[in-house]
Amino acid sequence: MRPVSYSRAADVSGAVQTVTADPLSDFLAGGTTEVDLLRQNVLSPRRLVDINDLPLTAIEELPHDGVRIGALARMSDVAKSGMVRERFPMVAQALELGGSAQLRQMASMGGNLMQRVRCGYYRDAESPCNKRDPGSGCSALEGVNRTHAVLGTSDHCIATHPSDVAVPLMALDARVHTQSTDGERVYDFDSFFRLPDDSPHREHPLGHGELVTSIEVPGTPLARTSLYLKIRDRASYEFALVSVAAALSVDRGAVSGVRLALGGVATKPWRARRAERLLLGAAAQRENYARAAREELAPARTTAMNAFKVELAQRAIVRALETLTQPGSPA
Repeated sequence: MRPVSYSRAADVSGAVQTVTADPLSDFLAGGTTEVDLLRQNVLSPRRLVDINDLPLTAIEELPHDGVRIGALARMSDVAKSGMVRERFPMVAQALELGGSAQLRQMASMGGNLMQRVRCGYYRDAESPCNKRDPGSGCSALEGVNRTHAVLGTSDHCIATHPSDVAVPLMALDARVHTQSTDGERVYDFDSFFRLPDDSPHREHPLGHGELVTSIEVPGTPLARTSLYLKIRDRASYEFALVSVAAALSVDRGAVSGVRLALGGVATKPWRARRAERLLLGAAAQRENYARAAREELAPARTTAMNAFKVELAQRAIVRALETLTQPGSPA
């Protein structure tokens, strides 16, 4: 057994300074991922700084119907928020589909964004893995990779990003606020998640000791007509094979506004910008939805085991958009 020291932070500045000063330290929030990795000997911090007492749990209204979500707000509380459910239905839906009820009560919003990949080769602590041991290789490339990514991959990593709620937040152009010893920073959501390229161990641009403090979701009327569709191997407590966050508005039969993001198919929450460009101004009909979906998945890099994800993702995009435009939908 490895000894790990533990302390509780009383304020944000103190937490940041404590972790920054020790390169073998880390923050501890809900612990729903980190404790697992400690037990599996994947992570081996010398010190854990518990941040659960920090005042970062608020869900606050911003101008123009935006919302600021504290990094320590629990997933269950955010999913129940009236503001979130009314203004961003796909965020609430993604949270409710993102884990068991017990996990949602513990898991924090900031921790969810920072969670590590669910690749079995990363988590067995023995197989070569460039995320865990940079330069050692990627066992998934020639291994069991049915659940792995087909978009945003590299020769060094094909692990899929696991977060559900990060997918609609990507579609909504959310921003991540952080605090470090150098002051406050704001990251747009797309740059907050890095593609693996040749350094897959660097999943975020954050420096050591830089703490996520809140998530800002800009208001947009389009988001009120939105949904999160999750396709998985079983109906309960399972990660997405494919997921779609979709928001849509239609004017006189044509798409006047659209936001699309994909989960379960990429190495980061994937903004479907190719599909958005094709859909904007096009007739709101199945043929155009399918064409946009095919274009979005055209760059997919597949293996024999995960090639099915391409068609599955295309079908999921069409299903999500048709659901938003079926009779009775506010779109």
